[in-house]
Amino acid sequence: MKVIFLEDVRGKGKRGEIKNVSDGYAQNFLIKQGKAKEATNSALSQLQGEKHAEAKEAAAELQEAKDLKAKLEDDKTVVELSAKVGADGRLFGSVSSKQIVAEMQKQHGLKIDKRKIELGEPIRTLGYTNVPVKLHKQVTATIRVHVSEK
Repeated sequence: MKVIFLEDVRGKGKRGEIKNVSDGYAQNFLIKQGKAKEATNSALSQLQGEKHAEAKEAAAELQEAKDLKAKLEDDKTVVELSAKVGADGRLFGSVSSKQIVAEMQKQHGLKIDKRKIELGEPIRTLGYTNVPVKLHKQVTATIRVHVSEK
């Protein structure tokens, strides 16, 4: 019996796949548990429509990420931060991704999730720093952060 998997089933198939499985397994386990449905013509066309909608949505997300990258990498987009500094020019504490996101929202009106900022370790020095931001699987932007003395 041909079935369309509605969710991942370990060892059998992934969500959206169409596979041939034994009739008993399909009727008694997959369909009964709601893990799959029979591959009829209407179910196949519905699956096609869902895949088309998902592809369209993924393309829209990618374009949105590219647009945001263009705004972030604009020459005028520099996040200005000020912090207390010791005698040797090192910061008391550090500048974290949370502070960068808050200032980005305040200064430029661009909202970014702090988990998307790929800051290896917090910024502990004065001056300009390039910070990578992963906006999408395929899109990574770089923002400039300027830390100055308070």
